[in-house]
Amino acid sequence: MNGLELARAYYEDYGAPMLRERFPELLPVIAVGLCGSGSECWGYDDLVSRDHDFEPGFCLFLPDEDTVDRRTAFLLERAYAALPKTFEGFIRSRMNPVGGGRHGVIRRADFFRDRCGSPDGTLTVEGWLTTPEELLAEALNGEVFFDGDGAFTRIRARLSDMPEDVRRKKLAGRLILMKQAGIYNYPRILAHGEAGAAQLAIHAFADAAMRAVFLLNRRPMPYYKWSFRAMRELPFGGNLAEAVEFLLLSDNEPETAKTKEAVLADIGALIVGEVVRQGLSDAEGDDPEVHGYAVNGGIADPALRNRHVLAAV
Repeated sequence: MNGLELARAYYEDYGAPMLRERFPELLPVIAVGLCGSGSECWGYDDLVSRDHDFEPGFCLFLPDEDTVDRRTAFLLERAYAALPKTFEGFIRSRMNPVGGGRHGVIRRADFFRDRCGSPDGTLTVEGWLTTPEELLAEALNGEVFFDGDGAFTRIRARLSDMPEDVRRKKLAGRLILMKQAGIYNYPRILAHGEAGAAQLAIHAFADAAMRAVFLLNRRPMPYYKWSFRAMRELPFGGNLAEAVEFLLLSDNEPETAKTKEAVLADIGALIVGEVVRQGLSDAEGDDPEVHGYAVNGGIADPALRNRHVLAAV
């Protein structure tokens, strides 16, 4: 049983009855689920993950104080803290009396403000450009077990719908970095005898390529420690994870370097192929940089289009 399954079972056995019996007035406005920080919110937890912050628990998302006052929130906190301390062989952590935990009562606005700077998921273009994709991913992961009025789910839907102009700007920058860091600079740096800098170029290419793949799937990339696992699950590009790992884990001896140059070009061509398939570029050839500029040229908003092509990276 992983963390998401444990949370849902604990909610259904104890949380849902507690809400129905003691807080029926909250049912139209409360949302319950498990999302945010932690590998269990991704379904990626394992035995290693259970050395900290792993417990039977869930989040109770409340609207603002005009709708649910502090006293009611406090009583709900007390009721949540009084739920059984063990479940399915797992022990709950002690509740922090001043809050700040990953589970329990959380104001909906605080949850989203912490991750995107907006209490209701409404972002300006600048907000979309500057909010780390890792935090957007936290706002969208996990599962919602119950959503009385659907407000929590609507905010998540809003944050999952990145404006196309913003997606283009981000993608254009990633494509150009792929060309500059990997395809162009990696062999040149090796020719200078700078093996460490060459591996930095590989890292820059890998990050740009992975982020491009997530953008082409219209999903934000999670923190690096879960990025490969999440990438393998994507409809497009999941099969590129093994090639990217090879680039990162292999040495830079001459024979291997030649293989890596070919892999860099192949990954670039495959990503460019998807860019063209999605109608984001009508440029010819496999050069990611050429297609990056074409993607940028298709941005409808002239102010955003005319910003530096790397403004979103």
